Amino acid sequence: MTEPTTETAPVLPMSEAPPAVPAVPAEPAEPAGPEAPAALVPAPVRDRPVLRAVARWTVAVLVCGGLGAGTAMGITSMERTDVPGLTTESDGRWDYPKLSLLALPKDTPRPFTEGNREEIHYADERKLLLPAPATATVDKKLNGGWVTSKQFTAEYEEGKRAELELALKDYAVRHIAARGWTMPDGTASRVYLLQFDSAASADSFNDDEIRTGAKPGAALAGTAGFKLDPAWDTSGNVLPTATYVYLENAPAGAEETRQAYVVAGDTLALIVQSRKGKAHAVPFHQTVVLQNQLLS
Repeated sequence: MTEPTTETAPVLPMSEAPPAVPAVPAEPAEPAGPEAPAALVPAPVRDRPVLRAVARWTVAVLVCGGLGAGTAMGITSMERTDVPGLTTESDGRWDYPKLSLLALPKDTPRPFTEGNREEIHYADERKLLLPAPATATVDKKLNGGWVTSKQFTAEYEEGKRAELELALKDYAVRHIAARGWTMPDGTASRVYLLQFDSAASADSFNDDEIRTGAKPGAALAGTAGFKLDPAWDTSGNVLPTATYVYLENAPAGAEETRQAYVVAGDTLALIVQSRKGKAHAVPFHQTVVLQNQLLS
């Protein structure tokens, strides 16, 4: 199995409409062998009513679609010098490695293809984590491996942690993978991927425990509450995934935090970035888009 890599691409000038975000190119499937990861065993197929699925995507569109495009951000393969009127001066994005979708074990489908009703990711979830950008200092405790439910719930306010840990057991979370890093400007990032036994379980945990919507129902520790990010450009979202992007309420205090959730089949991603003073929108939105693409 090949390691995921990623590349960044330019952000269009604020006056231009963002281009459509291309899907990350898939690599050819690798034959099953001693080095291929063991495929996850999907839970017994359970009927998921069509109306529930329609409602899920309708809500995501209504929540995020009307926010506008205050920060136009196209994650493409173009070089900055290829975009008319855009110089090579830094536009705020980070230098991620080149991305590619993982090859899967033989005869295993991708999550949103026919025949995979439970929308299972058969790739190793650790390999689906976004890699740290160049110049980043990687968090030794969140270094791209498995973490415990306690490490994940530590992101939330103390009074919510025990409830979330119990819910993770109730909803049969299989694995939690995480990666964290800090950039030279002090921006700290953490990405968690929670894999459940089915898309239905991931949906239910998100709906009942995280309660994404106009604001998330599970508050992060040390923050002043969150609102939907008015600068988020939904053209970066890869269907049929759902993305919820939030900005901390003002006044945020000495440190500002941004967070996002990506619901992608059997996997729920939490992405958090914080920085003393102001947490910048461009690298955060870039991180959300790229992580979303890896889960598509």
